[in-house]
Amino acid sequence: MKQKTNTIRPPWFDRRRHFRQNVIRVVIHLFGWIGIAVLFYIGFSFFFDTPVEYRMKESTRQLRAEYETLNQRYDSVEKVLTNVIERDRNVFKILFEAEPYNLDEQYEVRRWVDYENLLEKSNKELGDEFFAKSQKLEKNVTLLKNSHEALERKIVENRDGTNHIPAIQPVINKELTLLTASYGLRIHPFYKSLTSHQGVDYTIPEGSRVFATADGRVKDVIRRRSSSGLTVILDHGNGYETEYRHLSKINVRKGQNVRRGDIIALSGNTGLSLAPHLHYEIRHNGMRVDPIHYFFMELPPPQYQKMMRIAQSGMQSFD
Repeated sequence: MKQKTNTIRPPWFDRRRHFRQNVIRVVIHLFGWIGIAVLFYIGFSFFFDTPVEYRMKESTRQLRAEYETLNQRYDSVEKVLTNVIERDRNVFKILFEAEPYNLDEQYEVRRWVDYENLLEKSNKELGDEFFAKSQKLEKNVTLLKNSHEALERKIVENRDGTNHIPAIQPVINKELTLLTASYGLRIHPFYKSLTSHQGVDYTIPEGSRVFATADGRVKDVIRRRSSSGLTVILDHGNGYETEYRHLSKINVRKGQNVRRGDIIALSGNTGLSLAPHLHYEIRHNGMRVDPIHYFFMELPPPQYQKMMRIAQSGMQSFD
């Protein structure tokens, strides 16, 4: 029989084995505690909010409340706007005995038709159309440039004569908002019907300064009772005359010479007038013309276009 022999191990072998066992035991305990911590965190998160989650939920709640408030305000504004639109339509029906135009709908239909036409065209057709429009635009720009140069030459040749052409506004209107009724068909404030308004109305406080718009001579001063109230008429020569109505005070006399910018009167509310304002007219060779086209000395093109939009937005005159 073979006898069992005892293996002799060095002392360091047992120490290494015990160390390895201790490390394994520590790792197992560590993973166990980590698992317990994860389960605890999941359970805590399920029943309770973390500070970050709490802040996010509170922010969401506030946003939802603000959204509800804005939604209610939007509904209120929409109802008011719908009511205003309906009132405007009713006013239009009463005044003109016809259904009002739906310009937005007409524009939308036209826009989609143009868009569909563009989609049907090939790249070559679009390119040819673009170059054709570009050439036409260049031609128009050249013609406009030549027209401006010719106009400048005439102005230089007739510099003295230009002082007798009405070329500024009769009142101080830097913000361009005082002109409220332009030349053309407007609703009469008293008869409530469309009438020819052959001048422009400036809604200005009573007692505002009124200026001569060009050099000239006082042709007439009307002080008697009439629908135009106190009125001054200036003769500027070259077929031009200007008229200033509904004044409160007149500072010139008949036959007096005036220069552009002189204070000839103060605005008022005399005659057949709805509210304090100045009615201003220009006549050329006996024909009344649109005064807005004669503000070229004072208004550059952008301001001129702005004034045109403001003036055309008002449908009712003040006299």
